[in-house]
Amino acid sequence: MPEDTDRVFKALADPTRRTVLDRLHQRNGQTLTELCEQLGMARQSATQHLGVLEAASLISTVWRGRTKLHYLNPVPIYDIGERWISKFERPRLSALTTIKQRAEGQAMTGKPTFVYVTYIESTPDKVWRALTDADLTGAYWGHRNISDWQPGSAWEHVRTDGSGIADVIGTVIEAVPGKRLVLTFDAPATASAEEPPAEPADDPSVVTFDITPYHDIVRLTVTHENLAGQDAYEAVSVGWPAVCANLKSLLETGHTLPQPPWDMHADLRDAQLARNDAR
Repeated sequence: MPEDTDRVFKALADPTRRTVLDRLHQRNGQTLTELCEQLGMARQSATQHLGVLEAASLISTVWRGRTKLHYLNPVPIYDIGERWISKFERPRLSALTTIKQRAEGQAMTGKPTFVYVTYIESTPDKVWRALTDADLTGAYWGHRNISDWQPGSAWEHVRTDGSGIADVIGTVIEAVPGKRLVLTFDAPATASAEEPPAEPADDPSVVTFDITPYHDIVRLTVTHENLAGQDAYEAVSVGWPAVCANLKSLLETGHTLPQPPWDMHADLRDAQLARNDAR
């Protein structure tokens, strides 16, 4: 929507707000106090800048107990890039950016975290069922999420093509129906007929679904932590918005989007699936 794009450009027009995004890119998930210390700014001024960034969906916030954490949301910037930059010489520009980053020694420190927030006209129970029911996940995700959803239990993200291949496996860490679901989330290790069944990686990523009701709507916050690196971060940056869009459509209209949204990134998805085809 035009007004959404206007908010993004307005937010990015201010150098202080761009600095906030840079700080979150360097270390995601910071508190207001931490950001104030880095910016040398009073809490009231910083809060106003964060409000503009959040209104433009450039940041998302997640409560951890009494602590409010701020996360960079790259989706609006990605959309701008798709609309304007992709029309031009993206491969050449990407190559130049890579050279520049290497020359300047810029590298992300630590393992990145991705946060995505969407609002759905539904109930907490329906959203929970959509996340945990194998048939429903098969309808909007292209994979059946299979588990008994008890803490400590295994779960699998199994293809709907009849192959029985699980592209993601993990463990249920926390399950509070209608409120919160926390899972380890990683590709299974390579296995063969002579080897034991595949097990999750030693240091898997972790996905948290926070379900927050508000009158007739629900806010669904997806937090994907401990990602392996920038490639994984970029993959989930397009993956989670696509999955959540299809979920939102199913719950609000009774049917998924006319085309699977991940088909817009078919090369990336095909490469991910191919990793497990040989198992």
